[in-house]
Amino acid sequence: MLSSAQAPRLLRSPAAATTTAAALTIKCLHTSPILTPAATSPSPSQILTTRKSLLSRQTSAVDLAKSFLQRLRRHEPQLSSFLYVSPDDVVLKQAEELDTKIKNNEEVGPLAGVLVGVKDNICTYDMPSTAGSRILENYRPPFDATAVRKLRDSGAIVVGKTNLDEFGMGSTTEGSAYQVTANPWDLSRVPGGSSGGSAAAVSARQCMVALGSDTGGSVRQPASFCGVVGLKPTYGRVSRYGLVAYASSLDVIGCFGSSVADAGILLHSISGFDNFDATSSKQEVPDYASQFVALEYLESKPLKGLRVGVIHETLENGVDSEVISSVRGAVSHLEELGCTVSEVSLPSFSLGLPAYYILASSESSSNLSRYDGVRFGNQVFGEELNSLYGDSRAEGLGSEVKMRILMGTYALSAGYYDAYYKRAQQVRTIIRNSFKDALEKNDILISPAAPSVAYKIGEKKNDPLAMYAGDIMTVNVNLAGLPALVLPCGFDGGSAGLPVGFQMIGAAFDEEKLLKIGHIFEQTLPGYSFVPPLVADEWTG
Repeated sequence: MLSSAQAPRLLRSPAAATTTAAALTIKCLHTSPILTPAATSPSPSQILTTRKSLLSRQTSAVDLAKSFLQRLRRHEPQLSSFLYVSPDDVVLKQAEELDTKIKNNEEVGPLAGVLVGVKDNICTYDMPSTAGSRILENYRPPFDATAVRKLRDSGAIVVGKTNLDEFGMGSTTEGSAYQVTANPWDLSRVPGGSSGGSAAAVSARQCMVALGSDTGGSVRQPASFCGVVGLKPTYGRVSRYGLVAYASSLDVIGCFGSSVADAGILLHSISGFDNFDATSSKQEVPDYASQFVALEYLESKPLKGLRVGVIHETLENGVDSEVISSVRGAVSHLEELGCTVSEVSLPSFSLGLPAYYILASSESSSNLSRYDGVRFGNQVFGEELNSLYGDSRAEGLGSEVKMRILMGTYALSAGYYDAYYKRAQQVRTIIRNSFKDALEKNDILISPAAPSVAYKIGEKKNDPLAMYAGDIMTVNVNLAGLPALVLPCGFDGGSAGLPVGFQMIGAAFDEEKLLKIGHIFEQTLPGYSFVPPLVADEWTG
C-alpha cells in the first residue's frame, strides 16, 4: 500500500508504449529512477491494443469475441454481472462482418471489435431494457439510446446488459429485482452500485469496457469497489436520450474501463450534442487520446506546476483509515510527479448528501409516475382505474423505489415544498459556487471515491441511512454538474486485499485534463496489478 511515508517512484514499462501518433510528438528526457518491467504493471489500453492486433491481422475479431464470451459465461454464475447476454451467434456474426471488412481493407471504426457491456437502464433496440425493475420486465425498446447508437457506429459490439439497482436507486445492486451481483475481488462482497454490474464485468474482464449511469456516484463508487477506472462526464457532455430517467438534472451516462485510456476513448465515442436531448451541450469534444503520452516520453516531473487541492472534509472521521492512507499515498505520488498540493476546505460539503436525496427523490417522484401499467410498465388487471394503477405499481416496483417516490412526493407537496425542495435547490447553488471558487485556485480537487472498501453483501441492506452515507464523497459532484475520474490507487490492509479508489474532480468540460493526469498517474504507480484473483491466472491482456 502507498502511504505518505512511502513515496512512489516513476517507472518505465514497455507495456505503456501503446499510444497515438499525435502523442508521440512529445519528446522529453526521462531521468527518474527506474524499476524493472517485472515490478510494475501499468494498465495498457485494451481498445488500442485490440485495434492494433486486428489491423495487423495478428488476431481476428471472431477469436477475440470467443475468448471474452468464454470468460463471461465461465464466471457469470458466480458474479451475476449481466441481466442479459447476447447469444453467441449474434456476437460472432458481428465479429465476422468486422473481419471481412478488415480483410477487404475497408475502413473500420475506432471501437472496432471492442466488446461493451451496457447498463440495463440504457435502451438497446435488440435487447431487453428493464432498469432492474419488474415493472419493465421483458421490455424491448424500439430504438437505441444515442450513446449506444454511437458505440455501434464506432464498430463496438454490445455483448449484453448489466445488472443494477432498480432504476439506479441503490449502492450495492442488492436493489435489483432480479439478482445480486458479486464483487470479483471477493464474492461475498458487493460490487457497489447502482452500476455494479458494469463495474464487475469490466473488473472480471467479461467485457473490455462498459457504460453505466451516474446520478450521485453510481459509476465512481463501484469503480472504486471493483478496482477499475470510472469516469463521470460533465452534465450535458453525453446525451441522455435513451437513458431511463431517475433524476433528470443529475443523471449522466458514464464510462468504465480497466485503464484511463479506455475510459477516455469510450467517452470520446459517445460524447457530443444530440438533437434528441435539449440538455446536451454543443461544447466541442476534444480528442482525448492525444493526451495519452507513453511513459518513455514523459519528463521526470510531468505534472510540474499542476495545482491539486485535497478536500479536507473528505479525510475526516467516518472514513476508513485504510482508505485515507491509500488516498494520501496517491497525493504523495502526485507530488512526486511535480504537482503542488494544498488542502482545501469546502464547508458546504456535508450539506450535499441531504440536498441530493431531497432533489433526487423529488425528481424520481415525477419521472416514475409514467410507470402505471397504462402509459409504461407491465399491467396488473384492476376493476377500476385507481386499482389498476395501484396494483401495477405495487407489484412492479421494489421497496426502495417506493420509498424514494414517497419521499419525493412529500418534499414536493404544497405544505413542504419551500421547506425541503426549494431549500435543497438553494444548497445546490451554494455547493456549485464553492466548487467554482476552489477550482479557480486549483486545477483539480482530490477526495476518496467512497468512505470504505467494498462491504459484505447484506451488511447494509437493512440500514438505508448507512448506505446513503456511503454516497457522501460523490453526490456533490453531481449537484455541481462537474466531471470526475476515479481510478484505483492501492489496497486496504485486510486479508481480502480489496482495492481503494480515489476521485479527481475537474472544472466543467475539463475531462481532457482529468484524463491526462489520470493516465500519467496510472502509468507511474508502482507495482500494482488491478486484475482480481478470480481471473488473474487466465488473463494475459
